Formats: sequence, C-alpha cells, structure tokens
Amino acid sequence: MTTTTLSLPAPAKLNLFLHITGRRADGYHLLQTLFQFLDHGDTLHFTPRADGQLHLQPELPGVATEDNLIIRAARLLQQASGTDQGADIRLDKRLPMGGGIGGGSSDAATALVGLNHLWQTGLSLEQLAELGLTLGADVPVFVRGRAAWAEGVGEQLTPVELDEPWYLVVVPPCHVSTAEIFSDERLTRDTPAITLAAFREHGGRNDCLPVVTARYTEIRNTLILLNKFCEAKMTGTGSCLFGAFPNEREADKVRARLPATLQAFVAKGCNVSPLHALLDKAT
Repeated sequence: MTTTTLSLPAPAKLNLFLHITGRRADGYHLLQTLFQFLDHGDTLHFTPRADGQLHLQPELPGVATEDNLIIRAARLLQQASGTDQGADIRLDKRLPMGGGIGGGSSDAATALVGLNHLWQTGLSLEQLAELGLTLGADVPVFVRGRAAWAEGVGEQLTPVELDEPWYLVVVPPCHVSTAEIFSDERLTRDTPAITLAAFREHGGRNDCLPVVTARYTEIRNTLILLNKFCEAKMTGTGSCLFGAFPNEREADKVRARLPATLQAFVAKGCNVSPLHALLDKAT
C-alpha cells in the first residue's frame, strides 16, 4: 500500500481595519473587521496513519505538542467524526507567532480542512467552522476561505469581493500578546458600528494601534518608518504592519529601502484562500 502525503498551505491574513464596538458579559470583545488572505504562509504536510495516532514535527519552542492548535484541531475532528484514523503532520513554519497575521489560527484551520479531506470524514465547512471557533475567533474565516466582513467576536462572517492589491508586510522584532492588548484599560471599546459601504467610502482604523504603540517602541518606530513610504496600518493586535501597493514591483521597491535587519515580505492579497484554491483544483 502506498501512502500519499497531502501538502496544503496555511495562508496569512490581514485585518484591513479593526473596530472594537463593545464587550460582552463574558469578557469577549465585540468587533468589526475585514479579513483578506495573502498568498504567503505556512505549509502543512499530512501523511495518514491507520492507528489513530497524531504526531507533529517539529515542536514549536515554548508550545507543548498537545497544546499546539494543529494537534487540538486534529483531535477535535477525530472526536466529531468518530474516525479511527490518525496522521503524521509536518509543519513548515514561515509566519511569525504574535504577528497578528493568523499563523496559529490558519494552521488549525488547514488541519481541520486538510484532515477532513484526507480522512474523508465528510463534515461540511459549516461544521468545521463551528469546531474551529472553539479553538479561536479567527479560525472560522480560514476554514471558510473567503475574504469576509466580520462582526460579533469575529465569527459572524459575510463574504465580500475586494480589490486584491500587493502588500508589503513588515514584522517588527517583538511578539504581541493579544490577551494583554484586549485587557489593557486604555483600549477604547465603544467605536460606533459602521457598514461595509461606509468602510468602502471612508475607510476605518485599528482601535488597538494606540495601545500597541504605547506598549511596544519597536512597533511605534517601525510604523513611523513605513509611513514614510505608504499609508501604514497594523493587522489585528500586531505586531505586523502593512501597506498596499498597485503591483509587486512597487511593493518590492519599498521593501528594498527598509533596513536589512527588519523582517519583511511582499504578498498578493487574495479573496479566495490559497488553501481552498488548491483543494478546489484537486476535487
């Protein structure tokens, strides 16, 4: 019997804006945001096992294997589907942790979607998104794989068609704790709700930016630098900053002018996740 390895992307995402509109009684923040994917990210390789065991390589520094979102996603799918199959999983990690571009959430979503495909468990994207929500508020958008206007805690998703510019994404040398930013008393939590039409006309901001730049001088300094070349924005709770460009060449020109010590990459915005684009071709 030949064993086939399934290799799938776990793409990055950007929050094109992020408004905090309130807070629920359970402490979760209500928000509005717009998600778009990038054609850049991690890659996961899945090789099926018949014994039900799950193995992940390599281990991430500071993260116990059983706590890794990839393994947690795989175990959730085993439980929800009742499958007796397992997998050897290898992660090629490119996305920074604590960068606000969805690395862990995207890995979890690719594990759910990829193993559902590999194991032929037959769960719908809706069911997979529900499982994903228990792992994190950003997981469902990666499971669904469409650029989306998001509300609630980020799980109420409406697919949207957006321009697909090229983005320069800069990674300041620091790790931002989302929990710390959302618990900071300086964070405003009363931004009035807007509509997608209003965003398209007037734009939006990132309500987390003032708190993040007050706490992290590396992000504040990088923002000042990037603003010299484009309208710089922050994705999620940071640390990554980005600017939009009409083509790859313009984005590359700005990247070339940044200090060589500053990590950065150029990627195309995508309304369809590269994960889904690949799987749609395969089926």
